[in-house]
Amino acid sequence: QVQLVESGGGLVQAGGSLLLSCASSGRTFSNYHMGWFRQNPGKDREFVAAITRSGGQIAYADSVKGRFTISRDNAKNTVYLQMNSLKPEDTAVYSCAAGDGYIRNGNEYRYWGQGTQVTVSS
Repeated sequence: QVQLVESGGGLVQAGGSLLLSCASSGRTFSNYHMGWFRQNPGKDREFVAAITRSGGQIAYADSVKGRFTISRDNAKNTVYLQMNSLKPEDTAVYSCAAGDGYIRNGNEYRYWGQGTQVTVSS
């Protein structure tokens, strides 16, 4: 089992920045690809960003490319999402996930955190 705990969410004005962290415990963190997804009530879960086990491959949703940066520190069992130039449409619950399949597909991830709320005011 892998336990994931997100932190760093909050309320920020448009144009501001937030750094989300996701700490992992349990099985070896470096065995898993890590992804960030977001969801609003009544809407489908949306892929945001993902990074492979070693960090050699990174993917972003078009909506966040150039504004968000995903990174991981395997020594600290943590994945990060640096979010800059935030927009009101970025408002959502952000969840991290661990898996070993196709990194853009949420259904390929085995383990999920509970999420952290990000609210961007206009």
